[in-house]
Amino acid sequence: MEDHLSESSCSRKPHAICFPAPAQSHIGAMLKLAKLLHHKGFYITFVNTEFNHARLLKARAGDPNSAVEGDLLSGNRFRFLTIPDGLPPSNADATQDSVSITKSARHHMVAPFSDLVSNHLRHASDTLKATGTASFPPISCIVADGFMSFTTCPAAEKFEIPLINLWTIPACALMGLMQFRALMDKGLVPLPDESYLSNGYLDTPIDWIPGMKNMRLRDMPGCCRITDPDDTFFNYILGVADRAQKATATAIHTFEALEPHVLSALSSLVPRLYAVGPLNLLLNQIPGSDQPSVVKNIGGNLWKEHSECIQWLDSKRPGSVIYVSFGSVACLTHQQLVEFAVGLARSEQCFLWVIRPDLVMDASGIDLPGEFLEEITRERGLLSGWCPQEKVLNHPAVGGFLTHCGWSSTIESLSAGVPMLCWPRQVDQQTICKYACDEWGVGLEIGSDVKREEVGKLVRELMTEGEKGKKMKKRAMEWKELAAQAVGPHGSSSISLDMLINDILSK
Repeated sequence: MEDHLSESSCSRKPHAICFPAPAQSHIGAMLKLAKLLHHKGFYITFVNTEFNHARLLKARAGDPNSAVEGDLLSGNRFRFLTIPDGLPPSNADATQDSVSITKSARHHMVAPFSDLVSNHLRHASDTLKATGTASFPPISCIVADGFMSFTTCPAAEKFEIPLINLWTIPACALMGLMQFRALMDKGLVPLPDESYLSNGYLDTPIDWIPGMKNMRLRDMPGCCRITDPDDTFFNYILGVADRAQKATATAIHTFEALEPHVLSALSSLVPRLYAVGPLNLLLNQIPGSDQPSVVKNIGGNLWKEHSECIQWLDSKRPGSVIYVSFGSVACLTHQQLVEFAVGLARSEQCFLWVIRPDLVMDASGIDLPGEFLEEITRERGLLSGWCPQEKVLNHPAVGGFLTHCGWSSTIESLSAGVPMLCWPRQVDQQTICKYACDEWGVGLEIGSDVKREEVGKLVRELMTEGEKGKKMKKRAMEWKELAAQAVGPHGSSSISLDMLINDILSK
């Protein structure tokens, strides 16, 4: 395809500006949706923060298939632009602090994002008038992470551009976040003091949320467990929930069969709701010949990917390995690291554990006990850097997943038919854990005060055909089949994606 198209052809083409929240899982989900829109004929401008784009380039350095540099992809209708986040320099191999990011999204990124939109509108108009040609058409819509509405709503309103919110969390978590004002009105939060975290108060039933049943306060998104009414992150979420109604349409990374009741209830609270997941499976439906290789190979990892673990998995029996990863944000204390390590060593099961450079939060760093390292020496276990998670979860050797219950990890696990051991840490993960364990029947929860005995016991239960483990594996395979049906030619998510695109084009 030519870099410059005539006004008659280019100016009529749909063009989406895609803006993820600046964190690994959010970038990954938005990139998948951007590729799907690209396949449907959209021009794509993908906007990262300067900090994260530099990380993407560093992670892809030396990869001959790398494709994330500036306007290099404009000939394929796909380009990357950046805005500053206004934050001071930080560790280039670590995720930025979530509180700092929320402050930045609210105060520092608003003007740069608006300027980016304005500059494109002005440049496209001037170029068309002067030459009758343009490399990218006018903006059809802004597709933005729902958590970034403080940044994106002002630009969408100022320039009268349709705003599509992509929620990279499940419907149950979004519904939970939208109840925070009600929790305050009912006097359930803030908590009087920190003793209420352990005195049974979190078992208070929450029985009034539409589409959700058997909920307790502890099952609500963890960022509501505050004692300070001025808590920065909690108040940011309040504002984000309020702005959910400002979108033109709402896409959510789930599928109809997984959350029918919550989706039905949520449809009356947010505009024009479309369930479009699992995005990884929808993307896999595109034949290789139908997508330019330069777009197909665009990477979204903020750490260099280590694929050596796949060869190690090749040497293991089917279903014999438990995969361990706590995602891109969750951190452990040194003592928690030791408890997990010893529990895995004593489980007598094979394990693959992803260790991020910033996984341990205190000064002692990643200092693993000798009992654990012995198992590595014996090749019963493998430590890996950031790995190709979808490939790992779909590998025949993997029979379980010890996870923090981030949504990207959870929906990829459901898509692969892999049951989970759940150790939720923050934001939406407590709600996802509740649904994984109680509603979807694919999870067992590890207590927040992690102990080696519990870790070893639950790993064995899951991996050695315990009664609960058998039921979970059976249920996980059923969800895998339902997820595959959702992304089929006539599946609910495929239809929803087409409806969303028609909705955009009609505007």
